[in-house]
Amino acid sequence: MPELPEAEVAARQLRERVVGARVRECWVGRDDIVREGLSTLDRYRHATITGVDRQGKSVILQFLCGEETRFLVAELGMTGLLLLQSAPTRHPQHTHFILRLERCAEPDLRYWNPRRFGRLSLLDQVGLDRYIARRFGHDPLTISYEQFLCVLGSTRSRLKALLMRQQVIAGIGNIYANEILFRSRLHPNQAANKVPEKAMTQLYQVMGEVLREAIAMGGSSVRDYFAPDGTEGQYKRRHLVYAKAGEPCPNACGTVIIHMVGERSSFYCPTCQRKRR
Repeated sequence: MPELPEAEVAARQLRERVVGARVRECWVGRDDIVREGLSTLDRYRHATITGVDRQGKSVILQFLCGEETRFLVAELGMTGLLLLQSAPTRHPQHTHFILRLERCAEPDLRYWNPRRFGRLSLLDQVGLDRYIARRFGHDPLTISYEQFLCVLGSTRSRLKALLMRQQVIAGIGNIYANEILFRSRLHPNQAANKVPEKAMTQLYQVMGEVLREAIAMGGSSVRDYFAPDGTEGQYKRRHLVYAKAGEPCPNACGTVIIHMVGERSSFYCPTCQRKRR
């Protein structure tokens, strides 16, 4: 957490609330939270926020700094959040970066990240293009069916690991990979290039449906996730297998959900998600 739906919810909320705001001050609690571009921080003071987008699990704020367009990329990582003042902040010592704003209803935007697996990057356009090319593969909401078939058919990688490989498909993490594969009736360790085309079609459709439904419900509030305005995502109520080990399969097949521990925990039904040979 957070994954693509949570990052998309954050980007949409910030787009509504802070675009047009001017940065009055930038506060950095610890220098190592800025992965790249710390020396350019002064350029963001008195800059105007002109846009907010998402790439994978990251949120990208666009600024007009004088006549130069610059960007702040916020990697949410496993525990990172972008929070407005209205959001409750547990353990405020984990707030590592603050944009103090004027000309909008929000007085500040905070980057909170207790485990610090995510970082911030301050980039110009060339740096952003390089950053995106290096870190992000296809977006699962915009990848074409033909591109998806090509991705799966060209590798023997395990299906779940492939869905979560950010340089191939950007934005899906452990929670949504489990949910997508269960609804598609595919085993997490199925070799991607052994999936029949009919099952690939089903997987492609389900992937989009799950992610869009999760976005519409505000994401999944698991552990410490909140949207920027402090609201909790409700999609966790729709989880069918994630963290459901030992519970009956939702398909009523008579089997219980299994927790398979590996690189990332997989929750699946051994009856409904048989591995194909």
